[in-house]
Amino acid sequence: MSNVVISTRVRLARNLKGYPFPCKLSRQGREEVIEKVRDAVKNGNSVLADDFSYLKMSEVDPRHCVSLVEKRLVSPEFISETEGRALLLSSDESLSIMLNEEDHIRLQVITKGLSLEQAYDTADKLDTLLDERLEFAFDEKLGYLTQCPTNLGTGMRASVMLHLPALEKSRAISRIAGNLSKLGLTIRGAHGEGTEPKGALYQLSNQVTLGISEQAAIENLKNITAQLVAQEEQARERLCKSIDVQDTIARSLGILKYAVVISHDEALKLLSNVRLGVVSGQITDITTDMIDKLMTDVEPATLSVNTGKNLSPNERDIERAKLIREKL
Repeated sequence: MSNVVISTRVRLARNLKGYPFPCKLSRQGREEVIEKVRDAVKNGNSVLADDFSYLKMSEVDPRHCVSLVEKRLVSPEFISETEGRALLLSSDESLSIMLNEEDHIRLQVITKGLSLEQAYDTADKLDTLLDERLEFAFDEKLGYLTQCPTNLGTGMRASVMLHLPALEKSRAISRIAGNLSKLGLTIRGAHGEGTEPKGALYQLSNQVTLGISEQAAIENLKNITAQLVAQEEQARERLCKSIDVQDTIARSLGILKYAVVISHDEALKLLSNVRLGVVSGQITDITTDMIDKLMTDVEPATLSVNTGKNLSPNERDIERAKLIREKL
């Protein structure tokens, strides 16, 4: 399924008992929450404790903040107001804990490919580590209490990042989205709610958190993902027999290998075409891992951060083309 499923993410929302939600929390209260959670991670009985770095968001360079969003490590909302917010981030960036976003704690785990059970197991262990030293806001009937009622209950959102070029080209996505909503799932752009899909990248996630267990939600998402993967693979098989599609893939690779200037949107579109060529066997000397990494590295802020330069839009387009040429 790795040809279709790029990554898996499990996120848990938690709040500390005795503190208002972040939107009603004083500056001192926010600092107290940060210190309590930081202490719980740092002094927790786990090998994970030493692996986290601490970022006080008000001291983080704006480009770096946006890059964190581009890499799906934090939400756009989290960087919209940095005062009284902090991030705990593991060295390999697979674990992150947002402090004082919509909830006191937004804990998330990102893994490669389809690995919902593995991602949830890691998130659950980190949740248990925090629970040993903190007291979460919890109600016997409602479960974990969260600022937004849609997160009540488990407080868990699980999602998979999918590459769906064939279903997108056949215009089946809108029909699929309608059917998914009836099953308690939603499909959106790669960066979640309110974002448009680019490079045929979509995020499929659970919507229901109340009255359902974490295991049931994960099993439901896993089953629907398997069905979507099967539909995409069938559509790809038909699509890639077309000489026009084969030509589009070949031309996309040619442009990426030799372009001197390339915009963000064009890069994602062409990389998506090349990824389809890789998984269909038309392109044999490039891996999906390389393309997946490039799809993140060509993002505007991430490109600037990685080059260590404050680039203008035109300079970014030149630098992006250079990066792609070197990698391919």
